[in-house]
Amino acid sequence: MTETISDVEIPDTRLVAEATELVRGAAPPLIYHHSRRVYLFASMRGREQGLKFDPELLYVGAMFHDLGLTTKYRRTDQRFEIDGADEARRFLLSHGIDIVSAETVWTGIALHTTPEIPLHMAPEVALVARGVELDVLGIGYDAITDEQRGQIVAAHPRPDFKILAAFTDSLKDRPDTTFGNIKADVLEHFVPGIRRGDFVQVILGSDWPE
Repeated sequence: MTETISDVEIPDTRLVAEATELVRGAAPPLIYHHSRRVYLFASMRGREQGLKFDPELLYVGAMFHDLGLTTKYRRTDQRFEIDGADEARRFLLSHGIDIVSAETVWTGIALHTTPEIPLHMAPEVALVARGVELDVLGIGYDAITDEQRGQIVAAHPRPDFKILAAFTDSLKDRPDTTFGNIKADVLEHFVPGIRRGDFVQVILGSDWPE
């Protein structure tokens, strides 16, 4: 039976069911509910903008986008966005999804914290970013009605939802991976003594004599 939340259908497919099971098993409730809200908000923003997107691909992109914050899928040698992107690609290919589609989802997850650029790419890429922006930053908040937001939050609660603690816990032992991206702001705020990378100093300290 198809599940519908605030007029958005959750695709009733094996792929979606197994993606849900994987994320529910690996992620704490905060990340699971956030990821589902990202799909719902992303779908609404896509509908509002008249975009044609593949609901299954968008669902996997939304559900896997923060897997790099989980104990099971996090690494310490690369950005957390890539952790989730790599697992999404592996998951999709193992389910017979073509490489182009899998790479589209990979891109959407890898770029979901990169401002502006994803919005000029494929709908499945742009909408993961749109969903994350709405749920975390409140960008596009008024594009969703109070009733719609209420229905989504009733289905996927966000008690005291501020995802900063999850970011900090996952990134504090890999600060170098935040160089040049917005997660450096998180560590600077919440990890005492952290020394963030400095792009200017990298240039000035390079081996080039000129």
